[in-house]
Amino acid sequence: MSSPGTSGGPITGSTTIVELLQRFPGGEAAELMARLAWPCAHCSGALHEPISMAAKRHANRAGPVVRAFQALERGGPSESELAEAAARQDKRADPAALWSRYAR
Repeated sequence: MSSPGTSGGPITGSTTIVELLQRFPGGEAAELMARLAWPCAHCSGALHEPISMAAKRHANRAGPVVRAFQALERGGPSESELAEAAARQDKRADPAALWSRYAR
């Protein structure tokens, strides 16, 4: 029997929410999703969505999110990895910056 977090190959951006929850039956993946403010583990809204797409949907950068989930396999993520993964990107451009392109 495999230990949690080691079955199914490496965690990549195409690893789904369901696969993560199955990989970590002790709740580590669900806890990380909660710390990222992702309700996936609770609402079942996008269980079969890859984590890279979930990151984009929740305005997080995919790379740091994938690295945070990979860190679960070695007992992480660290506080700095978590902070980087949890950082939100502003989806909309600054209106003043857009206006300055056209105002001459």
